[in-house]
Amino acid sequence: MAQFDTRVTLKDHLRETQLFSSRIIFFFAITVILIIVLVSRMVYLQIFSHQHYTTLSQNNRVSLVPIPPTRGLIYDRNGVILAQNLPSFTLELIPEKIEDMDLIITELRAIIELSDEDIQRFEKLRNQTSKFKAVPLRYRLTEEEVARFSARRHRFPGVDIAARLMRHYPHGKLAVHALGYVGRINEAELKKLDSASYNGTTHVGKNGVERSYETILHGEVGFKRVETSAQGRVIRVLEEQRPIPGKDLFLHLDIAVQAAAEAALGENRGAIVAIDPRTGGVIALASMPGFDPNPFVNGIETAAYTALATSTQQPLFNRAIKGRYPPGSTLKPFIGLAGLEYDVIHGGSTIACPGWYMLKNDERRYRDWKRDGHGEEVTLRGAIRESCDVYFYDLALNLGIDRISAFMRHFGFGEYTGIDILGETRGLSPSREWKRRAKREMWYPGETLITGIGQGFNLASPLQLAVGTAILANNGLHIEPRLAMALQNSDSNEKEYLPFSVAGTVPVIKKSNWDYVIDSMIKVVHSARGSARRIGEDSSYIIAGKTGTAQVFGIKQNERYIKEEVELHLRDHALFVAFAPARNPTIAVSVIVENGGSGGGVAAPIARKVLDAYIQGSRT
Repeated sequence: MAQFDTRVTLKDHLRETQLFSSRIIFFFAITVILIIVLVSRMVYLQIFSHQHYTTLSQNNRVSLVPIPPTRGLIYDRNGVILAQNLPSFTLELIPEKIEDMDLIITELRAIIELSDEDIQRFEKLRNQTSKFKAVPLRYRLTEEEVARFSARRHRFPGVDIAARLMRHYPHGKLAVHALGYVGRINEAELKKLDSASYNGTTHVGKNGVERSYETILHGEVGFKRVETSAQGRVIRVLEEQRPIPGKDLFLHLDIAVQAAAEAALGENRGAIVAIDPRTGGVIALASMPGFDPNPFVNGIETAAYTALATSTQQPLFNRAIKGRYPPGSTLKPFIGLAGLEYDVIHGGSTIACPGWYMLKNDERRYRDWKRDGHGEEVTLRGAIRESCDVYFYDLALNLGIDRISAFMRHFGFGEYTGIDILGETRGLSPSREWKRRAKREMWYPGETLITGIGQGFNLASPLQLAVGTAILANNGLHIEPRLAMALQNSDSNEKEYLPFSVAGTVPVIKKSNWDYVIDSMIKVVHSARGSARRIGEDSSYIIAGKTGTAQVFGIKQNERYIKEEVELHLRDHALFVAFAPARNPTIAVSVIVENGGSGGGVAAPIARKVLDAYIQGSRT
């Protein structure tokens, strides 16, 4: 007989009730904790962070739109405009409104000239700009191109022509190395510039006074407070603060003298610097050849820039402030003044010049430029007048390199001039200590001899030569050179003249020493035996000057320098320094013609044209 399990499992109600209660308590605690967290967050947001999120909310609705200022103009000393802002038509595209960008550009090319570089620049800017903002495709459209586009505008949604002010240099190449130019801000400059001050600005000074006086010329940015949609589109203008235009800049530069200087250099490579010794104002700063700065404003084409950068003529190189040349015999008046001041010689001291000079116990002959010499009794005045090398070999040896280097520093040789544009190189006025430090060698007496005639290690820029000559014209007063003369607000005719800076004085005690050297320099131009007598024959004013010829390569003892047999790039540099009127100087000038040969035959006539342009021009 089968048996059945009749046992019944009974529920534990007490245990189930306890389990259910514990779960209820757990979930209630979780809920309370979540409520506390939520309330705490609300308290934090509503009370402690109220100001922060109110500001963020306002910025989502209201934004600031920068208004770039108008760049200040640049004038010469007589009010002739050198850098201006001209209305320019720019073809702009709004990417958001264009469905097929490639098709639109192809159709635009049929009516407007677009280069591959224009398109490449556009694509680069497009990737850096919001889709709803206009991106420039072509600058400086001609009136004909504007007319052609306007007649077909309905075919190009999202494309328009905007009128903007663009920098323009009306004189083209003239004075480009002094003025410099502006160009589009690149990525490196963007990191350095104050983003608040340059918000909305697309161009910045690259070199010359455009760069040195960038802050003054740029002005202060304005703004519009506008209400925008969530996508950033402007709905209405709430507030507007107009920008403050940049100040206009007046230069000491005289564009007529500058034009005369560049025309006088012609096809030659070289540089001219003219300074007013009374103020340090730079009247002309020419480096030839030059280049047109206008293509650089909105980005010069690669091929055109490559041609400039790789040219053997180096048009981009500012020879006036960066070139370093042996000053040659233009240093002789300074060496002669040192000899007088240190009582090594006096006005009547004479020396025989057989055409060569020898040191004791040395077989080498240091030759004079005049093979047969200058005679038995050469004075300092005669040595400056006829540029006798032998006289200055002997004078330099008796002075010694230590006194020479110390004295030349007073005239700025071997130092920066402090001119108000960037990029000048430091010349070299050699000394015993310099050679020990730079070459780890001792100084030799023969090096002192050639230092006395401006050769050897001597190097100077055209600017440094002009500054030294201006100091000489000033009887030792050293005023730093300056291009900037005055500032002027665009809405005012009142000029704020910038003060000049006195850098020091040359410690020459006897005024008679100055008079002797200056009179000797007058003889260079206005005497029958002067090395620059050709430029003084018909001059209506008195010129004090000194010729110079600087060797580019060394000549062996038994060789002769024959110009016609030497390759052009190895021929001597031609130099000339002068100031006028000699007794009351208003201009000091230095001229260097690379591989020009004779200082008296080539450089001096060029200087005469510059002096005439300034002195005779100031009388009219």
